[in-house]
Amino acid sequence: MEAQSKFHIWTSGCQMNEHDSEIMHALLEKEGYAWTSDPEAADIIILNTCSVRKTAEQKALGFLGNLKFRKKSDTGLVVAVGGCLTQNPEVREFLLNAPFVNVVFGTRNFHRLPELLQQVRQQKKQVVADEKEDLSGTLPAYRIDSVKAYVTIMYGCNNFCSYCIVPYTRGREKSRLPEEVHEEVAELVAAGYEEVMLLGQNVNSYGRGLDRDVNFARLLQQLDGIPDLARIRYMTSHPRDFTDELIETIASSSKVCEHFHLPIQSGSDRILKLMNRGYTKERYIELTEKIRKRIPASSITTDIIVGFPGETEDDFQDTLDLMKQVKFDAAFTFLYSPRQGTKAEKMGEQISQDIKKDRMARLTGMQNKITLDHNQALENKVVEVLVEGRSKRVPERWSGRTRTNKIVVFDEPEELVLTGKLVDVQITCARTWNLAGTLNNVHEKEESVPLSRN
Repeated sequence: MEAQSKFHIWTSGCQMNEHDSEIMHALLEKEGYAWTSDPEAADIIILNTCSVRKTAEQKALGFLGNLKFRKKSDTGLVVAVGGCLTQNPEVREFLLNAPFVNVVFGTRNFHRLPELLQQVRQQKKQVVADEKEDLSGTLPAYRIDSVKAYVTIMYGCNNFCSYCIVPYTRGREKSRLPEEVHEEVAELVAAGYEEVMLLGQNVNSYGRGLDRDVNFARLLQQLDGIPDLARIRYMTSHPRDFTDELIETIASSSKVCEHFHLPIQSGSDRILKLMNRGYTKERYIELTEKIRKRIPASSITTDIIVGFPGETEDDFQDTLDLMKQVKFDAAFTFLYSPRQGTKAEKMGEQISQDIKKDRMARLTGMQNKITLDHNQALENKVVEVLVEGRSKRVPERWSGRTRTNKIVVFDEPEELVLTGKLVDVQITCARTWNLAGTLNNVHEKEESVPLSRN
């Protein structure tokens, strides 16, 4: 391999994909490749794709089209395509018959990327990774963020929601050993990281299939004991599997953040059954009430799909009613997107885009008001913020997040380096999308020392 070979990774999709790209980055640099942020300067371009929604799929295929055109003049360019999109049978067939694509790999064999690239150079033909391979052990990662880090605790999904392609693209659930996870988190803390985000398609299923008595709640208890770790987050959590033990574990933890992201997807029992979600509206509301009773200062956010096949106006009104009852701190809303190979794709009564957009506008309008109410309740209060760096929109301000995952921006006229620091901020102004305030205090590692103000 030439020492000057440069690679660029184009990433689309979820936090799991982002972390997979961090691992690929580290593995390639370990083999002597050099990273570049400029795809035009790269000798090797890797696409880590997403297929959860059609827009992500179209974006990846559009970028591939540009690379096809580029290879007409840059014949030495190596194009590697991985991620969820390569598990789509129709797209996979296209990739296998595309002469400008040099490497095709999946979601559980990206750790072999350096080897696959070497095979391409030696064989001068397309290389395809075995779909049946599986990840194992701890892999190195080039951490993009210096304050918080992703840690995968499990792969795959067994839920088979009728609208979701993930079980087909990510495979069946497999949990990492708890000692591997503990060791990785401890190493991150020793390297200076304050926060870890535990990743899995359904973290609540963690431990199933392992030959030991461990579940997600017990894993959190183990990680909570790591010295100097400030915060633990996790993503994603299925409402069906959220147990009383897990609620109690989070309530008694000093490090697990009081932010509960619980995708409801719909407030209609009929639609939830068609989605194969495994719970009812009543069961979901009971869960959120338990959480708020045990952890009053918690925040609850959700995902909602608008326009699922067969969704009537009455079904949609059930969703609005649930939003009024639960009063989410925030909701991530999506127009239903048919995914090839899922049961929902074959359902009748597909909803028109006009109806979807009308419902989306009504839903987001209601949620924005609820979100603002939640945020305004924090005015004049002091909140703990982990500073992530300068605000991207207003560089003279610092930006960070509360334990409940609310974005806070604040001014600091003094020449302090606050990135990675835990600070106390008094909220002076609440907006729908963030909170603004003034710095009160900077936490020190050994003890909290009030910041001297002139």
